[in-house]
Amino acid sequence: MLKFKFISSLRLAILGLAICGLTSCTKQAYLFTSFHEPATAGLRLLYSYDAYHWTDLNKTFLKPTVGTQKVLRDPSMVQGPDGTFHLVWTCSWKGDKGFGYASSRDLIHWSKQQFIPVMENEPKTVNVWAPELFYDEENKEYVIIWASTIPFRFAKGIEEEDNNHRMYSVTTKDFVTFSQPKLFLDPGFSVIDAVIVKREAKDYVLVLKDNTRPNRNLKVAFGTSALGPYTNVSEAFSPKLTEGPTVVKTGKDWLIYFDAYGQKNYSAMKTTDFKTFKDITSEVSVPEGHKHGTILKVKKKVIEDLLKNK
Repeated sequence: MLKFKFISSLRLAILGLAICGLTSCTKQAYLFTSFHEPATAGLRLLYSYDAYHWTDLNKTFLKPTVGTQKVLRDPSMVQGPDGTFHLVWTCSWKGDKGFGYASSRDLIHWSKQQFIPVMENEPKTVNVWAPELFYDEENKEYVIIWASTIPFRFAKGIEEEDNNHRMYSVTTKDFVTFSQPKLFLDPGFSVIDAVIVKREAKDYVLVLKDNTRPNRNLKVAFGTSALGPYTNVSEAFSPKLTEGPTVVKTGKDWLIYFDAYGQKNYSAMKTTDFKTFKDITSEVSVPEGHKHGTILKVKKKVIEDLLKNK
């Protein structure tokens, strides 16, 4: 009798593991911020249980109301230590000297949108593109980086003066007061779409887009703090005409998703050391129409609650 009960329990355990494998019993999940062109509808969200296969929640969660053009492009989101989601985005192609910001506890109800004028003291600023959020655990503050062009500020190189970008940054603890903007990265060429990745204490990677006309591809650089300096810029690891990287860790692997607009698809690379990269585009699935966003790990309940509110 005891032997029968043991075998039955074992079978149930194996069956349970099999079901878990099919239904994602893990308590962890992933969100991918998104938008669709022409970017006037607002924030979209994808979700995944394995960081490889993504499903669109098929609704907009925040319609943009700030900025000259009132678009919501390049949405970047982090969840703070208190559980609050913070979102920043590009609100105009040109003409704005800041970016959009809003926060939410549940991704359904949002705070009043704000325009954060980070470049107001630089009157010649052409644009503020792709603000990217990062929570710096070591300093307990949020870092926001973005790309701007200030004509004739840097060596022209091969770019036109209104397209010669560099990366800038501010920090904040509460999204009420912000540090003075500082130059974050000048690699000697036009750079946009940078993303901060923390591997461990005093070990950071910056994934960036070389936006010069012959290249327009992705590279990495390395630093010992979230704010840099970042040095040793690598050779390109992506094809030409790629942009909008975001990075997520799963197991020992780092997955780098990006928009391969030259190939008209959404692509991904896998790496363990940010030195060698494997193309895994054939192993991932991203819904059609998805554009430049940020991946963040969340509790599975966050996804369950969003599905209930569809």
